[in-house]
Amino acid sequence: MCSFCDQKSITGQHCRLTAQQVKDAAETALRTLHNAAQNAEIAFFGGSFTAIDRQYMLSLLQAAYPYVEKGQVSGIRVSTRPDAIDWEVLQLLKQYGVTSVELGAQSMDDGVLSANGRGHSAQDVEKASALIRKAGFSLGLQMMTGLYKSSEALDMYTAKKICAICPQTVRVYPTLVLRGTRLAQLYTDGLYAPPSLESTVALCTQLLSLFEGEGIRVIRLGLHSSEGLRSAYVAGPFHPALRQLCQSRQILCHVLEQIKKKQFPCGPLVLHVHPKTLSKLTGQKKSNLRELARRGYPAQVYQDEMLAEDVIEIEPGK
Repeated sequence: MCSFCDQKSITGQHCRLTAQQVKDAAETALRTLHNAAQNAEIAFFGGSFTAIDRQYMLSLLQAAYPYVEKGQVSGIRVSTRPDAIDWEVLQLLKQYGVTSVELGAQSMDDGVLSANGRGHSAQDVEKASALIRKAGFSLGLQMMTGLYKSSEALDMYTAKKICAICPQTVRVYPTLVLRGTRLAQLYTDGLYAPPSLESTVALCTQLLSLFEGEGIRVIRLGLHSSEGLRSAYVAGPFHPALRQLCQSRQILCHVLEQIKKKQFPCGPLVLHVHPKTLSKLTGQKKSNLRELARRGYPAQVYQDEMLAEDVIEIEPGK
């Protein structure tokens, strides 16, 4: 078993999912989302979907497929291991309306994968990804930062290897120490020290910019907060709004680049921004404004609905 896994805590699912529960969840979504459900997917996460008992897997797909067949949802998304993919299982998934397959790559360094007991190689990720794309599915890859025996350099290496595979989507999960895992024992024994939240935000900001620059959608950054996760949490860079922290850091970096490019001397600045971008610009507890002031650029921020959401206008203040 891999060093960091505690799927019950991560997903909040402590009992074996039944076909009836799949139907109940789909019906609830249809009532809640109304017509918007037509653009939604039924997703099976929290384990290696194609590695579970075949009849059980089919029972779940058979429960979900009618909603795809009737056009009530757009498709089915599943998550699985890279070494649990072959042509036969992909054809089976296609028969039952699966449209997206995500692989838990976690790292593209074989040494890191081995140290964490993943049981697959980086080559397995590449081979499975090629099969998934050949079969016509949307491909998603998942990576983890801060794994045992990894480093920021190896995490960036993983991200660049993922970019080379060209998935449609990616999820980035900073490693957390959860009670009952081998990683928790390594942490207790002093053999593993999780990265700080600050270093994780700095790294994930780079990853977010890298993936977005390659046209890869980052559909998740950080684990979703749940009661199970909170009760199992031991250590690590958890924050319920990690993505927002990284997006805010991205904007700070952009502002600093513009200051340098336009050669603004130290002194007051006036920033104009769309209202929807305001909180990301100012930062959590106005951290970005404090950082600008620390660097000699006290800033006043004004909202302008005429600006695009990704545009920040900067001019000298008085």
